[in-house]
Amino acid sequence: MSSTMTNPEIVDELNELIEACKNGELGFQACAERAQSPDLQSLLRQRSIECRESAATLQSLVLQYGGRPETDGTMAGAMHRGWTNLRANLTDSTDEILLNECERGEDEALATYRKAASKNLPPRVAQEVQRQLEGVQSNHDQIKLLRNQERATNA
Repeated sequence: MSSTMTNPEIVDELNELIEACKNGELGFQACAERAQSPDLQSLLRQRSIECRESAATLQSLVLQYGGRPETDGTMAGAMHRGWTNLRANLTDSTDEILLNECERGEDEALATYRKAASKNLPPRVAQEVQRQLEGVQSNHDQIKLLRNQERATNA
């Protein structure tokens, strides 16, 4: 590992994670609005709230390191949501399709968190990043399981 990161480097890493959280928040909310199953709607809304809370925690860390926290998701996230919306409008928006999109978003979030976790972050920041990474992994695994169950039901 390299030497200790500078505050601007820490802020950059945290802001990338905030963008991933915002993408998740907005993506889960968009999918919740289109889900057919009330249970899935509830689960996706809860995931959206969890992403918002994770972003808020990271935003407070950015402030502690003298940075300006991100407040929006990425352009790629916006494009992904646009594609999800278009796809949902062009096809029968099944819960399986929505879960596929959620899993794709969680794959991207996992990659972002794993990259950040591999950096030489200060201990308190590294601990929070690891805690959130475990949450993203758990969310990903649950979404994948639900998608596989939905796929088996529709087969």
